[in-house]
Formats: sequence, C-alpha cells, structure tokens
Amino acid sequence: MAKFLEQRVGVLVDIQNLYYSAKVLYGKKVNFKKVLEEAVAGRKLIRAIAYGIKTLEGQEEKFFEALEKQGFEVKTKDLQVFPGGQKKGDWDVGIAVDAIKMSKSLDAVILISGDGDYIPVVEYVQNTTGCRVEGMAFLESASGKLIEELDDFTNLSESKKKFLI
Repeated sequence: MAKFLEQRVGVLVDIQNLYYSAKVLYGKKVNFKKVLEEAVAGRKLIRAIAYGIKTLEGQEEKFFEALEKQGFEVKTKDLQVFPGGQKKGDWDVGIAVDAIKMSKSLDAVILISGDGDYIPVVEYVQNTTGCRVEGMAFLESASGKLIEELDDFTNLSESKKKFLI
C-alpha cells in the first residue's frame, strides 16, 4: 500500500523484541534511529514511543537516554523477578492499549515488533478505526500470521547494514 507524505504516523517500538532478535540472529545491536527514519518514511511523525524494561542494575539508563535524544518517548517498567528466580518483562498490553488509543488520531500505526501476540490489536485497529497498521521486524523472528495481518511489513533483515550496528 502507498505511503503518503500527509499521513500522520505513530511508531511503537517493542525494544526487547528488537534487541534480542538482533542479538540472537546477528550478534549485533539495532540502530534505532535508522529504524525510526524508515518507519516514518518522510511522513508526519506524531509520536514515537519505545517501550523498555528496567533491570535492578540499571545498566540500560544511558541507552534509554540515547533513545530520547533520537526522538523517542521512552516508557519503562521494572523487570519482575519471581520467587523461583523466573523473570518477566514485557509491554504487550501497554503497546496494544496505546495502539488503540492513538489509532483514532493517526493514519498509520507502525508496530516495530514481530511478536504474534499483537495480531488481535492489529485486527481491532484495522477494523474499528480504519487506521493502517504497518510492521517492522527481522523476518526470522517475526510471526508469519502477524505479517499476513499487517497492511505493510518491512523486513529489517533485508538491510542489515542499515539497521544493525
């Protein structure tokens, strides 16, 4: 589908999904600035939100600050550590809620994650607001069903030199 310069877009980045995909697949880090530029594609950026998890050590603080300097609003929450040592930290519900809220005033929501858990929110936004939902992820770690549901998908693996550091 065509992208028009007049389109108002919102970018929602699942930091953990992208970070770990790049690390596991390629042993590299993501160039989030280039990912944002590609997502916006010259259109009117209304909001870019990156969702991250804070650890007890707090080593990611400088990373979150760097994201803010690149134009992202950064939302964080603490990593949950359970009594048995199991850890959990994800933003699936928060990203879904923001996508729904923002879609009412946008022409396109760009979801930067390959997580198939987002399929219901993609379908909901498309069917209730008429807003386009585009996606970006590394194909090797992206849900095929999610890709099918999206209005447009950018495979970051096709331009590794551009999107990886």
